[in-house]
Order: sequence, then structure tokens, then C-alpha cells
Amino acid sequence: MPINYYIFLALALFCIGVAGVLTRRNAIIIFMCIELMLNAVNLLLVAFSKMHYAAAVANAPGTIVGTDAQLFVFFIMVVAAAEVSVGLAIIVMMYRNTHSIDINFLNRLKH
Repeated sequence: MPINYYIFLALALFCIGVAGVLTRRNAIIIFMCIELMLNAVNLLLVAFSKMHYAAAVANAPGTIVGTDAQLFVFFIMVVAAAEVSVGLAIIVMMYRNTHSIDINFLNRLKH
């Protein structure tokens, strides 16, 4: 499968995520859109890793070059899981105090 398909799919996913973050006011949907953007980046990392690995194997069989990006994907997934756990804890505490998960309400908490 050509790399262009992966690039277009990742671009579409990332644009949907950016549009969701910029237009939505619900904190849970914003977190889902951030995760969508992270998954688009993960898709690109794995696609380019696969492409680089295929080129390296063609030149020198038995090589492990090109697998570093997959380690970055694993690290991004771990950081995203930690981000979601902390973010959802903040959202739950915000809901308990204000009975709303609207992020515009957070601006009123400054004063």
C-alpha cells in the first residue's frame, strides 16, 4: 500500500481533531479530539517506520533499522494514557464542584 494513503488518512484524522479542539466546549470531547490527533501522529510514525524498514531490508537483509519510530509510538501511547487519567480526574472534580463540564465555565473560576 502506498505511503500516500497513510499520509492522507493521518492528515484527515489530525484535521478532524484540530477542528474538534477549536470548536467544541465539552471537555470530554476535547480530550477525545486530542487523542485523535495523537493517533494520527502515531499512524504516520508507524507508516514511515514501515517504509524505512522496507528500504533498509532491501539494501541489507537482517537489519533492524527503522524500528525506532515504533518505540516512539509506544512512548506516546503511555504518555497519552497518563494524560487521560489526569485529565479525567480533573474533569470529575470539576463536575463535582460545578455540575458542568463546559470549559467556558473555567474562565469564571479565575476570580
